[in-house]
Amino acid sequence: MPEMEMMLKGIEREINRYLDSKLKEREIREELYKQAKDNVMKNIKNWLNNKYIARNSPSLIRGLLEAVKQKRWENIIYAFASDISFGTAGIRGLACFNEDDVKKLAGIGIDAPILRGPNTINNIVLLLKSAGLAKYACDNNMKSIVIGYDSRIRGRDFAELIARLFLSFGIKVYLFDEACPYPELTYTVPTIGADLGVLISASHNDKRYNGYKISSQTGAQIDIQQRNILYNDYISKATTSDINLMDFKDSGEKLVFLGGSEKLPGRNYLGKDLIDMHTKHINHIKNFILDKKLFSQWVDKMNLGYCAFYGVGYKAVPRIFRELDIKNIKIIKEMNRLDGTFPCFHLYQQPDPGDPIAGSIAVEQFKKEYSKEEFDKLDVLITTDPDADRVGFIIRVPENQKEVYRQIAEHSKDLKNSLRKMIPDYKERTDYDWYMLTAEEAFSLLLWYRLHKMKKMNKGILPDAEKGFIVINHTTTDILKKLALKYGLGVVKAWVGIMFMAKCVEKVWNGEILDPEKDHDYLLSTTGMDGKRCINLALMEQSSGLTIMGGKPLPGEHLGQNGHTRDKDGILAAVMFAELVAYAKSKGKNLIELLDENIYLDPDIGFFANYYESSPYWGQFEGPTGLSKKINIVKKLDKLRGDFESGKGLVFAGTKVLSVERYATGKYDELHGWKGFPDEGIRFFFDKEKLNYLTIRPSGTSHCLRCHIQLHADVSKSDLLKKKVETYKKAKEIMADVKRLCGAD
Repeated sequence: MPEMEMMLKGIEREINRYLDSKLKEREIREELYKQAKDNVMKNIKNWLNNKYIARNSPSLIRGLLEAVKQKRWENIIYAFASDISFGTAGIRGLACFNEDDVKKLAGIGIDAPILRGPNTINNIVLLLKSAGLAKYACDNNMKSIVIGYDSRIRGRDFAELIARLFLSFGIKVYLFDEACPYPELTYTVPTIGADLGVLISASHNDKRYNGYKISSQTGAQIDIQQRNILYNDYISKATTSDINLMDFKDSGEKLVFLGGSEKLPGRNYLGKDLIDMHTKHINHIKNFILDKKLFSQWVDKMNLGYCAFYGVGYKAVPRIFRELDIKNIKIIKEMNRLDGTFPCFHLYQQPDPGDPIAGSIAVEQFKKEYSKEEFDKLDVLITTDPDADRVGFIIRVPENQKEVYRQIAEHSKDLKNSLRKMIPDYKERTDYDWYMLTAEEAFSLLLWYRLHKMKKMNKGILPDAEKGFIVINHTTTDILKKLALKYGLGVVKAWVGIMFMAKCVEKVWNGEILDPEKDHDYLLSTTGMDGKRCINLALMEQSSGLTIMGGKPLPGEHLGQNGHTRDKDGILAAVMFAELVAYAKSKGKNLIELLDENIYLDPDIGFFANYYESSPYWGQFEGPTGLSKKINIVKKLDKLRGDFESGKGLVFAGTKVLSVERYATGKYDELHGWKGFPDEGIRFFFDKEKLNYLTIRPSGTSHCLRCHIQLHADVSKSDLLKKKVETYKKAKEIMADVKRLCGAD
């Protein structure tokens, strides 16, 4: 018997043994067990016997054999169980399974001998997806694409590899000469008139991940109809026989470089010109400062800190702040460089600007480099994620509220235990003098300030209020809805994902009336929307993303009038927040005081606690057993819903459920083997006004759940601090109880 055949038989025997044991222990669902039995060995044999893969990825077999030697059956099954899932924005998944693989990929390159397969991010998978996208482009008369990469491991190598593939199809490639922010790429595509954009990125996921974000000619993510055609008719059918590569030296005028005003030393531009997109993007963002006079008056009095989390904001954010004459800015040096291994972070920890644990890492590093005394002088420490499309804000807590925010920010006992299981040496923070604003709090302050300022600058009247509207996703705070309605604006609630939000704006621009039934693929509800609404004043996500799309684009253009990109931009949000800091300084107010006085103590709004946890806290439940666990949890939640609707009472931590809503769009039914899978979540309401609720939303493509709680309280100046503590305490109790009931703890 040939050596290869003996090896494969041995692998098959061990995989079957592992799967059988997991089925017996009920750790894997029967349908996923059958899927793994059908697919894993078939895919392993296909990859090992494929001549193209053998020629272009010779280390594949070494990586597999090492994993076999280490008996990593869960990882092997995961890598070969299926093709990687195609989500709303492209693909994202594991490129490495452990720290050793991370080091090998970083040190050796894209053909490092690590475990790889059709369900991981690697050179073969990216070439296959790109071949499908290239064929789709050719069939739809698309002639050009913008390609970039962020700080992920070997991002430049992956970007140049797929650039060579698109060139071989005759598609003109605009290639960034260095790592670039995703917002800059989404600005570049419509600005230079390209047809598509691709960024090699895994956003804020941990160091094991990479991905592939696709943008349409408008700079928005591809819409759901386009995505279905692209995937079903092209990407899913692409084979290695479709892969061809062209050397850059043979590309002629089909290859154009993008970057800054000067060519980078050591970079071979093959005699080609360089288009300065960095400056165009930054100058465009500067237009969104409302009160330039106020900003210039207080710019010298602001004290800002910045952390790039080893990402592409490391040049863009300091540059725009310098050009805005902000001199008092201290940059965390260790993380102000490109490094996809994220040295300050544990394997599972995410460089997520919305995660307080990531914030704690930034704070401690700032103190290490500058001292605690310098940290205490900051008005805000701004953070952006590795591709700079998300943003976070860490602020000082007023002296009289330090105990309040200690109780708000401190993790529950259950969550602490969960974090210690993931990271045995995990240590809870002890410094509660600072607080990371939730995206809901930060964006509520920003929206309030901008509406307040525009009104004040226009003699007490908000310009075109009857035409204005905002878009939020359905897990984002109702503070924003109440604020918008107070100022006479319309409100759109879309499903989670900036693509759905941008689609809603596009339909409004086209004069269409949004209909929750007809537009169910991307829309939940509207309030105050009519045929007059046509100017978008903000898109805001709970997951720390923001942009402004403005009015309908002029003929032949894609960016809206007085608008920005159709995807989120952390650099834009950082600049807008800096203006808010200037305003707070001018009033002698801390940002929490500003939030209290202008939002929470407004009787038309009141106090909102918006509490969020992911299960697991970082990453996902791993492997086929992880997908089984995710489905089982959602099944239990759905049973709780069904029991409630059948008349059985339901109480979480002493809080009675009054009604339930179930949100399903069909996007991920096939992936989960469940017709009617509640991809947008199940929501349990605790009041008739529907301001108090719990939402459990399963991720579409990752094996995890997003858990959101919103609780509202009417408050007065005398009881605000007490209500803050009580409301967040109740939110944590509800979260712990529901996770216990459904097995998500």
